[in-house]
Amino acid sequence: MNKEDEVSLFLKRFKDKAKIFGIVFRDDRGKNTQALLDLEITPLKRLEIIKNLEVDDFVEGPLEDTLNKVADLWVFGRKVKSQDVYIKISMGIANNSAVCISFHVAEYKLVYQFK
Repeated sequence: MNKEDEVSLFLKRFKDKAKIFGIVFRDDRGKNTQALLDLEITPLKRLEIIKNLEVDDFVEGPLEDTLNKVADLWVFGRKVKSQDVYIKISMGIANNSAVCISFHVAEYKLVYQFK
């Protein structure tokens, strides 16, 4: 399977899981909450952005989750109000919510693999 197909399959599975179990957002991380304020978007808009991620938004992954050791991490980016937003997501635990670990203004230049 080529990389684009791998990313496409991950996004399909992630979105299917999110429809059933929802997405948990790591808002306990200050910069994720601050991003909503800085970008002047609501949590609902953030959810919409994540649900609309596409293969072209892919930056890197799968990456090993060295902290929680639950599921691989995938990094995407999206322009929001002219700023690159760094989005790190995971499938999370089986039969439970998908997870958005990071959603904040990118701290470095994002390199999109398919743009």
